[in-house]
Amino acid sequence: MLIEGRSNLTQFLIEERRRHPRATGELNALVTDVSLACKAIAARVARGALGQDATAEATPQFARDAFTRACEWGGNLAGYSACGEAEATPIPEAYPRGKYLLLFQPLDGAGNLDINHGVGSLFSVLRAPQPGVAPGATDWMQPGSSQVCAGYVLYGPATMLVLSFGHGTHGFTLDPQLGEWMLSHPNLQVPRRTREFAINASHSRFWEPAVKRYVDECLEGRNGTRGTDFSMRWIASLVADTHRVLMRGGVFLCPRDGTDPQRAGRMQLLHEANPVAMLIEQAGGCASTGRHRVLGLEPEGLRQRVGFIFGSAEEVERIERYHDEQLLDGGYRSPLFGQRGLFAPV
Repeated sequence: MLIEGRSNLTQFLIEERRRHPRATGELNALVTDVSLACKAIAARVARGALGQDATAEATPQFARDAFTRACEWGGNLAGYSACGEAEATPIPEAYPRGKYLLLFQPLDGAGNLDINHGVGSLFSVLRAPQPGVAPGATDWMQPGSSQVCAGYVLYGPATMLVLSFGHGTHGFTLDPQLGEWMLSHPNLQVPRRTREFAINASHSRFWEPAVKRYVDECLEGRNGTRGTDFSMRWIASLVADTHRVLMRGGVFLCPRDGTDPQRAGRMQLLHEANPVAMLIEQAGGCASTGRHRVLGLEPEGLRQRVGFIFGSAEEVERIERYHDEQLLDGGYRSPLFGQRGLFAPV
């Protein structure tokens, strides 16, 4: 149904299903369930301090429960995994089990709730190796390139669902009067070039030389190596930062750092990096650890963490090149981040 010349999510899903004549409709039904959960979360977030038990601690639990209530009963899932939980959850025996696995971050950026700032939900869908059977630990160990669907919902001034089935990245705005997701941003594209970067500068003393080099060059501005002025942005919400990159370009860096030598990064691969990487690549951008394409990584554990750099292709490729050169020349001495530099620890 077209309303004001726009298609809604239901129509979009039907058209997507027509691309695959043998499709059963289960994936469409699952995405509809996820979108319903996110409507409930959007309503909760929008009430802020007016909501019952609307504390920063209670709302993430509400979001997690909204996902499970909306998605576990329909017969589309064999199991699900919420970000931060040690183990995945099989669908209860009381419900039929389906052929998909759902990974989700129920409320990204929850620390922003107290200041009424950007928060969102992330999700990723994989095929279950054994449909109808409770998934084992290894069933979740699929590379991001195996995702059949990925998306997020941003709970902002307007609530937006951004979605990809592997044929572009598309944005839907929730019409509060109709209660419908309306296709407002078809075929999003990330510009190859940018003059914006996002990074948490408080961790600068732990950055690898390649990242220090890149940020130094951006901060030098028009008189430096890059010959142009850059702006720095940081929202402390992966969903909100991703949305900015999709809307107007930019590069986001959450790089590997030296705070924990045993950890390859801060971002959860399966629940956070993979879905964002799919959306960014389908919009013409790049997503990398700084050394490797994120969607090509073979997972080693449900809670595996990685460094994560994504956005405008030319900038991500430059950062990868700096990592390669770092290995060749043994490092980089930063004028801004050194012993007596602007961001040196005290």
